[in-house]
Amino acid sequence: MASPLEDLESKLELFIENVRQIRIIVADFQPQGQNVLNQKIQSLVYGLQEVDKLKNQVQEVHVPLEVFDYIDNGRNPQLYTKDCIEKALTKNEQVKGKIDAYRKFKAHMMVELNTVFPNELAKYRAIRGDERPMQ
Repeated sequence: MASPLEDLESKLELFIENVRQIRIIVADFQPQGQNVLNQKIQSLVYGLQEVDKLKNQVQEVHVPLEVFDYIDNGRNPQLYTKDCIEKALTKNEQVKGKIDAYRKFKAHMMVELNTVFPNELAKYRAIRGDERPMQ
């Protein structure tokens, strides 16, 4: 049995296909095509009713608003996930660089403090439980 999301996806795909076909019919409208157009419009209405029936089953699905911006701009919404991952990786690298810089700064500062305040630093390290020798 298909999940509610898969059900919704298939209904939306049918709906989109109906809209595409209606667009083709309307773009080159011929009076003898009126019955076909009416059938397609009825299918469109039925498709909307089917989508409406599924709305309660997918209430808990949250879609970031940015995904709709991707769709509105004619971009593939699946690119949103890819872009988010790329942004996260970039941010991760930046944060990692900052962490490394702070570690180097701390090590350098501890060396300098040890030369200027060796007794105080020894007490500090004893309190912290850090008995490693300074380099």
